[in-house]
Amino acid sequence: MHNPCALIPVYNHEAAVPAVVRNLLDHGLPCLLVDDGSSPACAAVLAQLASLDNVSLLTLPTNQGKGAAVMAGFREAARLGFTHALQVDADGQHDLREVALFLDASRAHPDALICGYPEYDDSVPKGRLYARYLTHVWVWINSLSLQIRDSMCGFRIYPLPPVLTLMDSARIGKRMDFDSDIVVRLSWRNQPMRWLPTKVHYPADGLSHFRMVHDNALISSMHTRLFFGMLVRAPMILWRRWQA
Repeated sequence: MHNPCALIPVYNHEAAVPAVVRNLLDHGLPCLLVDDGSSPACAAVLAQLASLDNVSLLTLPTNQGKGAAVMAGFREAARLGFTHALQVDADGQHDLREVALFLDASRAHPDALICGYPEYDDSVPKGRLYARYLTHVWVWINSLSLQIRDSMCGFRIYPLPPVLTLMDSARIGKRMDFDSDIVVRLSWRNQPMRWLPTKVHYPADGLSHFRMVHDNALISSMHTRLFFGMLVRAPMILWRRWQA
């Protein structure tokens, strides 16, 4: 069974999110918005969008972070009867013309995590781009594999059953450390993954919640936790891969 939705965590992106929702609806995807403690102005926009057909809204009482919002959305999507969730950022940086390609890949491989690896244009902030290369190296070390082409791109289709199982048994990063943390932990469990290129653009007037010092420190702490977790699990990880 393949019954996907789009999952959009939102924190004060009231200017960009209506176009994202309309685009996803045009692709025939029901949308689940997760309001991560947004301002009253953004909450009003989300409430208006939720009045549209095939749009649902989950409201978190306080800001909990991107990862927490996505994970709350996974549980709500499963409760609503969806089997897969396409994670999409609310700020409009993802090229939604590629949604159909991702959906086709997910239908053909319903057990797989369908991951985007970004193709940037000149709008990408250079500091974030260089920090990304360091993250790639740590992710390859912590996953004991070169399989993960990019761990930080949030444009992915998740099969919900293995994700919910992981969430019930592991502490996953709740903020900007989420995307890398969950994909490494899924790789430890031999989760099938497929990778598709996706264009990424950072709008000049876009609102980013990435805090260069704080979030890079958070991501560094995540890599440290994953490293020691990998050391403990290394025999099991390698055994599972040998058995596959």
